[in-house]
Amino acid sequence: MIFLVTLYFKLKIMMSLNIILGMFGPWQIALIVVVVLLLFGGKKIPELMRGLGSGIKEFKDASKDEEEDNAKIDDKK
Repeated sequence: MIFLVTLYFKLKIMMSLNIILGMFGPWQIALIVVVVLLLFGGKKIPELMRGLGSGIKEFKDASKDEEEDNAKIDDKK
């Protein structure tokens, strides 16, 4: 019985969040793209994406180096 009550309240909370946040459809995505284009302009977006890509690459390289360092330390033990 307690399980059903907690399940009911969890579902009620999830449904209320879905109503508040809504689901992203094609029109919402198109609106977001238009707003981003208006805010940053067509020339600035490729620069932002390049910066994001290089940041991700640096993060991956740093995590790979950390794993190699940990492997070397484990080998020494």
